[in-house]
Amino acid sequence: MHRRNRIRVENLSRLLSYILGHRPDEFGLVPDREGFIGYKELLQAIHEEPGWGYVRLGDIREVLMGESRSLFDFDENRIRALERRWQIDVGSPEKMPPILYVAVRKRAHAHTMEKGLASERNVVLSADSEFAMRLGRRRDNKPVLLEVQTSAARQKNCSFLVFGNLYLTREIPPECLSGPPVEVEAVARKVERPNEESLIRKQEFMPGSFLLDAVRDPAPHRALRGKKGKGWKEEARKMRKRRSR
Repeated sequence: MHRRNRIRVENLSRLLSYILGHRPDEFGLVPDREGFIGYKELLQAIHEEPGWGYVRLGDIREVLMGESRSLFDFDENRIRALERRWQIDVGSPEKMPPILYVAVRKRAHAHTMEKGLASERNVVLSADSEFAMRLGRRRDNKPVLLEVQTSAARQKNCSFLVFGNLYLTREIPPECLSGPPVEVEAVARKVERPNEESLIRKQEFMPGSFLLDAVRDPAPHRALRGKKGKGWKEEARKMRKRRSR
């Protein structure tokens, strides 16, 4: 392995060890109960760091094939550090910020304000609005920032867990959320295209115009002008026979 490539792999190994083993919350990541984080989530967080936008799944696999392999446990979809120095506080915190923030998809804004937030895993909240927007941009380029009234949420029996700089909960009732007004999308009206028959009828009644119609022609004999009767061929044959005699 070339020296430059070896340094690149070693630096990525250190970054992975820090994220997975020390401060996943600093990168907006919440491991599952076994400490694993999905590769997709991990790469999204890494790409937000200056100078690390080049990292791909192949680069992580290169780390896992090298000398740092013994530091991690992994499978096809996820990875964790074998030595983890973080933990999620099980007990609900005594003191909470009065307002927490969460950024939701723009298309889910109206539904969230009506139904609230809920997740089988965790709704991830932050006391920093900018950091909440950073997390929201992982799902939507233009997320909508919402405020969570923590006192009202607790009165609704919502429990919170602390994970580093993040706050976790399973649900937030809609009455505990506030944010910008929901945009009402204008419903495009369908303009019925008139068919050909209706256009003709409309043209018939336009002042100063008239429509030619063979059926309505007051002199129907004109329609037969220039046309030959059905027996003209037989008559022509008889005439030729008479001349040949």
